Amino acid sequence: MTVATVTKSQAAGRIEQLREEIRRHDYLYYVKDAPEIPDEEYDALVQELIDLESQFPNLITPDSPTQRVGGQPAAQFEKLEHVVPMLSLESTFDRRKVEDFDRRVRRSIAKGVSYVVEPKFDGLSVEVIWRDGRLEYGATRGDGYVGENVTRNLTTIRSVPLVLRTGREPPPRFLAVRGEVLMPVKRFEALNKQLLEKGKPAFANPRNAAAGSVRQLDPRITASRPLDVCFYEILRVDGRAFASQAEVLKYFPNIGLKVYPRYRVCRTVDEMEEFHDEMAQLRDDLEFEIDGIVIKVNELEYHDRLGYTSHSPRWATAYKFQPRQRETEVADIAVQVGRTGKITPIAILKPVQVGGVTVSRAALHNMDILRKLDVRIHDKVRVARAGDVIPEVAEVNKQARTGREIEFNMPDNCPACGSQVVKQGPFHVCTGGLSCPAQLRQLVKHFASHDAMNIELLGEQTAAQLVFRGLAKDVSDIYRLTREDLLQLPGFADKSARKLLESIGKSKRVPLDRFLYALGIPHIGQHMARVLASRFGNLDALQKAGERELHEVGEVGPEIARAVAAFFRQPANLKVLRKLHERGIEILPLRARGRKLGGRKFVFTGTLEKFSRDEAKRLVEEAGGRALSAISGETDFLVVGKNPGSKLDEARRLNVRTISEDEFLQMIGR
Repeated sequence: MTVATVTKSQAAGRIEQLREEIRRHDYLYYVKDAPEIPDEEYDALVQELIDLESQFPNLITPDSPTQRVGGQPAAQFEKLEHVVPMLSLESTFDRRKVEDFDRRVRRSIAKGVSYVVEPKFDGLSVEVIWRDGRLEYGATRGDGYVGENVTRNLTTIRSVPLVLRTGREPPPRFLAVRGEVLMPVKRFEALNKQLLEKGKPAFANPRNAAAGSVRQLDPRITASRPLDVCFYEILRVDGRAFASQAEVLKYFPNIGLKVYPRYRVCRTVDEMEEFHDEMAQLRDDLEFEIDGIVIKVNELEYHDRLGYTSHSPRWATAYKFQPRQRETEVADIAVQVGRTGKITPIAILKPVQVGGVTVSRAALHNMDILRKLDVRIHDKVRVARAGDVIPEVAEVNKQARTGREIEFNMPDNCPACGSQVVKQGPFHVCTGGLSCPAQLRQLVKHFASHDAMNIELLGEQTAAQLVFRGLAKDVSDIYRLTREDLLQLPGFADKSARKLLESIGKSKRVPLDRFLYALGIPHIGQHMARVLASRFGNLDALQKAGERELHEVGEVGPEIARAVAAFFRQPANLKVLRKLHERGIEILPLRARGRKLGGRKFVFTGTLEKFSRDEAKRLVEEAGGRALSAISGETDFLVVGKNPGSKLDEARRLNVRTISEDEFLQMIGR
């Protein structure tokens, strides 16, 4: 029987047989590291499946091994809320802090307790969910509560099973796990070599390479990168119970989830220290980058009892390795002006290899730290990669001084715009504000971003070109761009120029909170922008508020109050605000928003087709409602998108009313 003569019925049987066989070989190769057949035989199985599916395309299913190659590029990543928060860990370099952690745990438990110690991976943390054994979606960690939907990209990674393995028992009805996307060190080095040979910039380290590869809008690029995933934690499971973290790690390989085999159950701090020292000795020879170990209470029943802080679980901690260090010379000390005007001293170093990465610049953070370290030009210094990522000066070798060392002083004026430099707390800040060219490139990008003015096609490269060519001397110049201006820019043709101008026009009507966030005021993120907009109602009232009045607003501390008041005192900023008004920006006061929803509480689930998660939240708030992240008995409505998650089951259990996206839009009059 050949592919050309096979019937549809015969093809269906053979396709299913091939899929099962390929999945088994993927499991043996990627999870068990015990392949049974050579690559040529495996490739032949895949090619036969491709040929059969090409002849009978209606037999192709999303979980077929042939669907891992990705697809067409996405316009942007959808935001997804995690099933439970993906919190970060408290970390320490000090054994005494580990002993403190152990004492706190034992005081709370008052019973025998054990720990599982695992390598702390230096990659990209992701949430991956299977429903009834089939991959549903995957998301980046994001801010711990909301991440980006990278499902299509994760399906290109062979160690992420599209279908969980079944053995003596079926897989759980619902399984949400946490894992780390990694790039093996040797493959990272090979990838960088290929990039450099093609004249492209290399990645700084394997973590950046993994994160950058997963966050590609084109999944075909992700598929071309040598990525792997190790899983290490259950976020939520329905249909199966586990007693311990060790049991979880033993169970994962049974259903096809790869775990890193080097973990250990410990009962004392001495045993944890022994594992920490072993991993520190082995780290340079391991397949993946690690920067410490993770210590978790083994007994899962204790996790809820120990609880969480707002940032981290109380049942786990990270015991990190000391940063890798090398000695070199400070050739010079320069300053770098950031988007918010913060001026940071940077040590310009004679290039040195630190942990496999060539380092030629290192952060000195601020003048207080620089003075405490007593770093001078021509000093011999030890350089470390903080968290094995960001280079910084760890200490000065003062015994090596010869007398030619030169002390550094922060300039009185901004090197980019000449504006006065003032000290704010430990930092020095340029007062040039919105008109400082060094801040402008990043500020234009931020101003146009999705959560700010939402101007499509105005990303980092376009922002850089506008500033470089003098077309954007401040952010208000965006609103006087012409078709002729845009056609000067690389990559712009008539259609893209027209689309950008249309997007600029649409952005002229903007809610106050988004406008405040767009301005890039120091310490003002999206949440604080909403707080200020809600309290003051319009821009004029906020501009007139002094530090004392600002400080009286709930959640506004003295540092935020100072930053906001100082921003609106700067003549350069006021000039830009006037020009934005003259060029047609209409700021919608928060108090003028609708009251159609009357404070009712909404939660969203599934893939939304009419609007993004951020837009959904904004629509609720603009109509006088509250957008929440979790279902409870107080929830009024659950808006259900495509492929809804576990929130739908919870809503039914709590008798929360469910509505469609169209019904929601009707409620708010759209």
